[in-house]
Amino acid sequence: MRLLGRVGSPHAAVAVLTAITGVYMGLVALGNITDYDTNHAFVQHVLAMDTTFRSPNTAYRAVTNPIAVSAAYVLIIAWEAVTAAVLLVGAAAWVRGRAVARPLSGAGWVMQALLFGVGFLAIGGEWFQMWQSKEWNGTSPAFQNLVIALLGLVLLHATRPADRTAAVR
Repeated sequence: MRLLGRVGSPHAAVAVLTAITGVYMGLVALGNITDYDTNHAFVQHVLAMDTTFRSPNTAYRAVTNPIAVSAAYVLIIAWEAVTAAVLLVGAAAWVRGRAVARPLSGAGWVMQALLFGVGFLAIGGEWFQMWQSKEWNGTSPAFQNLVIALLGLVLLHATRPADRTAAVR
């Protein structure tokens, strides 16, 4: 019973979600590095706004400079990689019972929320009108990633550090 109490504890839930999210973000970054051209094309089309409704009221926002597009994409990949690293170090800290686990998990999920909430939904989805594109619309996956990050943050802040010791008793 003691083992079940630990496995099902809020502490374990946060640790597992931290690990899952860290692995996921690592795979996202790895996929963007190993399949660079496919995902670069996504960023290029979103920034160019070439598959939107082409309203003259928003067309001025388009970014078509290849250097700017590549820089944006490299920054996205770097942000994903650092997010993955923070979350994976946080997961390891949970396993080791380190106090730094909570702030690392929180920082990683905030980074994920910023990338998908601000970067993809607000900037990509609204500023560059990504939602208008049938071919290059990433708002749904971005929203899913934002929800995962927010769920992690809610779970993290809904549990108290004392929950770990309470589950062991």
